[in-house]
This record gives sequence, structure tokens and C-alpha cells, in this order.
Amino acid sequence: MTTATPRPHDKTAPHWLRWLPGLALLKSYQAAWLPKDIAAGLVLTTMLVPVGIAYAEASGVPGVYGLYATIIPLLAYALFGPSRILVLGPDSALAAPILAVVLSVSGGDPMRAIAAASMMAVVAGLFCIVLGLMRLGFITELLSKPIRYGYMNGIALTVLVSQLPKLYDISIDDAGPLREMQQLALAIMDGQTHWASLAVGASSLAVILLLKRFDRIPGILIAVILATLAVKLFGLDQQGVKVLGEIPQGLPSLAWPWLSNADYVKIVLGGCAVALIAFADTSVLSRTYAARTNTRVDPNQEMVGLGVANLAAGFFQGFPISSSASRTPVAEAAGSRTQLTGVVGALAVAALLIAAPNLLRHLPNSALAAVVIAAAIGLFEFKDLRRIYRIQQWEFWLSMLCFAAVAVFGAIPGICLAVVLAIIEFLWDGWRPHFAVLGRVPNLRGYHDLKRYPHAALIDGLVLFRWDAPLFFANAELFQQRLLEAVDASPTPVRRVVVAAEPVTSVDVTSADMLRELCAHLAREGIALHFAEMKDPVRDKLKRFELSGLFSDDRFHPTVGSAVDDYLGREDTNGLESAAPAGSLPPPPTHSSH
Repeated sequence: MTTATPRPHDKTAPHWLRWLPGLALLKSYQAAWLPKDIAAGLVLTTMLVPVGIAYAEASGVPGVYGLYATIIPLLAYALFGPSRILVLGPDSALAAPILAVVLSVSGGDPMRAIAAASMMAVVAGLFCIVLGLMRLGFITELLSKPIRYGYMNGIALTVLVSQLPKLYDISIDDAGPLREMQQLALAIMDGQTHWASLAVGASSLAVILLLKRFDRIPGILIAVILATLAVKLFGLDQQGVKVLGEIPQGLPSLAWPWLSNADYVKIVLGGCAVALIAFADTSVLSRTYAARTNTRVDPNQEMVGLGVANLAAGFFQGFPISSSASRTPVAEAAGSRTQLTGVVGALAVAALLIAAPNLLRHLPNSALAAVVIAAAIGLFEFKDLRRIYRIQQWEFWLSMLCFAAVAVFGAIPGICLAVVLAIIEFLWDGWRPHFAVLGRVPNLRGYHDLKRYPHAALIDGLVLFRWDAPLFFANAELFQQRLLEAVDASPTPVRRVVVAAEPVTSVDVTSADMLRELCAHLAREGIALHFAEMKDPVRDKLKRFELSGLFSDDRFHPTVGSAVDDYLGREDTNGLESAAPAGSLPPPPTHSSH
């Protein structure tokens, strides 16, 4: 499909309308899209119901609240979300962090559980909205791909392990994935398995996985229907197979989520954690489908849309939601054109709750566990990790460390560690960057790293030093140390140092003070400090940091070549000739090569 929809930030639209892409879309909605959107919405409903119930159970709240968390967020996102096709709702990736908080603060009370989950949704919604309004939609890009893989693999394992006891109908204590696996194994060996539940759940899982390869066949719906029919026809609920049971009739009501005597720090941290996970998944999925339809999606508006949807879920008895990598393709394959598909799906789910809530009473819990397990299996990433191991082993092991942290300590500590690792990874690249002393190479234009070209010629009295990173507090001292080492290693007395500053994209107060000290130290040694190819914004910062009196305009050169020409024109030296055999070097170039 290549039909483009209006961009959310159309400059011709009123300012307030830019924050309501759904209303902007109505202005250009085509009548020919309506039958396709309605049909796609009805097809989508067949996925929304079983998946919503399953993910609610996996998140530690009664299944009906998964339907509540489906209806209102879909309506809210249709109004505020910029993506034409994205489907939002309960998600398997959020189940583990929600469950971790819910179990720790609810004390086993279902009402406290839903209150805690709703509070998390409100926190997540506010977090996303604030970051979106502050135009910080790029924040999730701070997590590198290997760290995201490690975290999501840990989440997938956590979700899978949390559902295995339901598949076997065995009760175990919540103690983290590794201990839960140990408890489950001991219980199975002790003969605690309920074989009828296992048969229903395992059969459902097999059907889902076998039909997963066929995009147009609703494998989840087929598995759930077959499991429900088996329970009803063979009276398996009378034989101990646990079922969903009766669900309340009617729609969710507006309610202020509040939980007294709770650990609010856990709820707030959990809400922020699920917000980051949700937006990371949503932004990737949104960009993917925007590329398919040749449209653009503003990440800040995406964060606002996701935040409003979560806020709506929290105030209407729901829990944190995200985009869905399983339901969105269903909508697309069914012919969806706009967010009206989600609206139709939400209204169909609402009609089910009003008219036929008991239709799902015989749905077995082990089949719901199978739905979640199938989704968790889809979260695992192995193929690309093998590629990362092949090309960059230390990032692979960073991913494994993040995976182990989630598996051992749980989802919330895991994402905290993931953020810390991402910051350390970022700082490490800038803390210990590559640097080079440059020289001239025969028959090769520009100036090049002596480590790669040991036969490169140096110029008497001149050191060309390149620093391949921004200058900031973490590497300022190292910059000074490496530059002075280059001066000491020069085979001839140094009269000038030229810093090839094209890779230096920024400076801070600490590095500016370091440059002031360095310049004074070099001046005492009779050495002038110059810069080549420094970007204007960086040079403006030096002026703002009150260094303009120290570095006059003649200390800055547009290229390394012009810096060398300036030095050779002012210094009484035959530097090039003394550094290499006569005639072996081309004339000084007018540009630098990195």
C-alpha cells in the first residue's frame, strides 16, 4: 500500500490540530477506505480479545482488564497517534515488568493488583507525554541494539517462565526466572502436573506455532476456539481444568487509580520502565510501517500519542500498553487504511462485553498461557546476535550481561542496568577515543595516521595531532596527556602543535579549562597551539568560554593543509626536505584526509 496520509505536522493546519493527527486525517478521508477499515477492524477483533485476556493474566490482573486496556487506548491513539496503521494494546514485552510490580505491592488482592497496574499506566502516560512535549523522542535511541536484544531476551525468558506453571497447572512462588524454573522442575518430578490442562495448553501452543507461518490464518483465534470447545464438549472444567469463568458485563468506568499503603517508588520506577520499553517498541514499529506507506512519523508526537493512550488506560481500569508487532500485521493484511480500523476493533470488543460477556467463560487458562508463551518465543533474538558476536564480541557479551541481569534480578532492575550499561558504553567510546599523529605519505594526498603509515614524513618542529571524539570532562585529561606525549616523541624540537579538530563536535567547561592550561604550558615551552578544521559551533563555544583572548583568529585554519602552509611560510625551516628524501613527497595539499 502506498496511499499517503497527511503528515501530523502539516504546516497548513492550525497549531492545535497538529497534536490531533486523527482529526487532521478526517479532512482527507476517502469514502473508498471505509469498507476496508471496517472489515479489517472486525478481523482485528478476533485477535484483540484472546490476546488482551492472555496478556492481562500474564501481567497479574484478571483477564477482563485486558479488554478494558484494549478499548480505551485504541480510541485515544486513533485521535492522538501519528501512525496510520499501528495497533496498540496489552503487550507481552510489558507483562514481566508489570507483573513484578503488581506482585510486590498487591499482596495477592486482585483489586489492589489492578489499582497498582492502573497507577503504572498513569505514570507511563505522563512520562511519555512530558518527554514528547519536550521533544525528547530520541531518548530510547540511547539503548544500543545489543543492549536492547539482551534486555528483550531476558524479558522473553521471564515471560515464558512465568507462564509455564499455568501450562502445567502447578502453583509456585514468584522468585525470579531461575528459581521458578527450579521450583517447576521439582514440582513436575514430584508428579504435580495436571495432565488435562497440559494437554489443552500444549495442543493450543502447537496450533499457534504451526499456523504462525501463515499470515492470513488467525492461528491464535483458532487455537483459542478449539481449546474452549474442548473444555465445553468434554466437561474438562469439571475435571480440574481452570477456565476464565464469568467476566463482568459492561464497559470500563472512569476511576481514579490509587493504592494506599503501597511502595510508590516501585510503581513510579515500574511505570517509567514500561514507558521506555513501550516507546522503544512503538517507535521501531511505527517507523517500519511509515516506510512501507511512504509517510513520515514524528517520534515526539508518537510519544505523546502513546502517552495519552496509557493515560486513558490508567483512568479506565486498564494497565500499561504498547504497540503490537502481532496485531498490527493482522490489521495491515486485512486491508486497513487508517486508524478507523482500531476504532472498529475497540467498538467490537465493547459490544462483546455488553452483549455476550459469557461467550468466553470456558476459555481455559492453559490456552491463555499458550498464547503468551508463543508471543514470548517471538521476542527472542538469536540470529542477529550471532552476527554481532562475529563482528564485535565485546558488544555481544554486553548483551549477554544485560540478559543475565534480567534473568537473575528481574525486569525492573534489568532495565535499570540496561540504561546504566548504555550510558557506560556511550561514555567509554568518548572516554578512550582514537587519536593520531599525522604525517605526509608519498604519492598519497592529505595527512595520515603514523600508526597506519609508519613511513609517513614529519615536518620539523610541527606536530599534527588528531582527536576523534568530542572534548568533554571524561576525556579532557587524556587529550592533554596524549598531546604532550606526541610533543615529547617528536624527533625534532617542537615549535607548533596543530590539532586537527574536524572530529571534535563539542567542548564543555572542563575541556575548555584544560585547553587554557595546555596552551599556557606549551607557551612556556615555546610552542604555539593551533587548530585546523574546527567547526564554527565549537569555535563559538570557545569564545563563550572566554578563550577568544587566548586563541586569536590566526590560530584557526580551515584545513590541515592550510595550517601546514601557514607554518612553513612563517618558520625558517626546510621541514619537508629534512623529514624525507628530496622529491619523494608531492607539494603540500590544500585539504586533509582522515
